[in-house]
Amino acid sequence: MVFNKIKKAFSSKGSGNEFDEEYIEIDLGKQEHESKVFVKLFTLKDYDSVNDVLTSLREGYTIVVVDIKTLRQKDSIELKRAVSKIKKTVDALEGNIAGFGENIVIATPSFAKIHKEEPVKKREEKKHPFD
Repeated sequence: MVFNKIKKAFSSKGSGNEFDEEYIEIDLGKQEHESKVFVKLFTLKDYDSVNDVLTSLREGYTIVVVDIKTLRQKDSIELKRAVSKIKKTVDALEGNIAGFGENIVIATPSFAKIHKEEPVKKREEKKHPFD
């Protein structure tokens, strides 16, 4: 309908009085892009379940929280392979990955950063040179 009005307005060869009588308003604000961030929870039960995690990370706006407790109890070698694969994907996406406790891994794409507090180094007491 809007296109018909535009077509009629430009195809008329009159004096231009049609533009004074009727105008067309186009609202460009109606197109809203929803860019929501998703936080998805996963449990690694076996090595093959890592593919779901990687797919979610590659989609873009997804922060992944992975429970690795089940796979840790089953097979630690498979766990290392799975976490390594997640890390490689996160590095390719220029994202971040961090462990939270012993059983949780959090991975984010490039738009989000994980704040990691560095452990406070104990000050080494300077010994007196004559001691």
